[in-house]
Amino acid sequence: MTEFDPTRRALMAGAAATGAATATGTAFAQNNQSNGDSAQPTRQVAEFPKPPYPEQEQPWPGLAQEMTPRPDHGEESYQGNGRLRGKRALITGGDSGIGRAAAIAFAKEGADVAIAYLPEEEPDAQDVKRVVEEQGRTFAAFPGDLRDESYTKGLPERVVEELGSLDILVNNAAYQQWVPGLEELSDEQFDQTMKTNLYAMFWLTKAALPHLNPGASIINTSSTVAATAPEILIDYSMTKSAILSFTDAMAKQLASRGIRVNAVTPGPIWTPLQIAGGQKMENVVHFGANTPVGRAGQPVELAPLYVALADPAFSYSTGQVFGATGGSPQPAS
Repeated sequence: MTEFDPTRRALMAGAAATGAATATGTAFAQNNQSNGDSAQPTRQVAEFPKPPYPEQEQPWPGLAQEMTPRPDHGEESYQGNGRLRGKRALITGGDSGIGRAAAIAFAKEGADVAIAYLPEEEPDAQDVKRVVEEQGRTFAAFPGDLRDESYTKGLPERVVEELGSLDILVNNAAYQQWVPGLEELSDEQFDQTMKTNLYAMFWLTKAALPHLNPGASIINTSSTVAATAPEILIDYSMTKSAILSFTDAMAKQLASRGIRVNAVTPGPIWTPLQIAGGQKMENVVHFGANTPVGRAGQPVELAPLYVALADPAFSYSTGQVFGATGGSPQPAS
């Protein structure tokens, strides 16, 4: 999700790293248990594609099914264990990328799932519907534009009508376009970034609160650019920093109501966001190469983290920042 240039100002949050390691370890254990092969997760990770990636470009917002290589969202690789049985979730940007990985993992963990996405992303959304329903879970689709205030504010009520309740809210959808300098950053792009990344989170969270009961979880997707803003992602980086402040304030405000609020800061993850104008072409080809892991992350690699934060067992973790960065520094909580 970033063009990386880590500096000393970026701090590694110890608690976040521990939480991420615990969550990932759990998913690997599930994989081992379900497949009866202790080497399977190691092989899976070894088979994730590494740069250089093929040159490719799509018009915004892009489709995962047209990417090469096609991202792994956990359609086959993620193994659930019933951790979210009986829960109902709403995920913005749930058609592809990190949101899709969370939707699939939630369904495999026993949750019913609703996703919000742009109408142009319908082909990807249908893929998610198929996987969720194969798990025997209820799926609800709400195509629309999160910049539309009435559409966004109405989503929680529609989810309750379709699924029966709302227990998990994932504010994940984002708009990202690179520009060479501030002079090239148009008012129109700036407004679209702010409306998609911040206004929508504000509108949706506020509208969801009357439906969230004690034990509910709100998960906000930020980014490592909140720690080290790339020079080509001015507006996007601003929003990702603001998401961390929103998470911190809301966690304090909602703790007495038994609602947890946490943030995830992904590093470079292989999603349509990158190849639909989010990065320069040379960055796409070498995306993630300068992380210690040496490659872009796959969306499925973040799924266990979102599951852990949605799991009521994580009851003492709120206001925290959890990273999945391939070893690069991340913002501190």
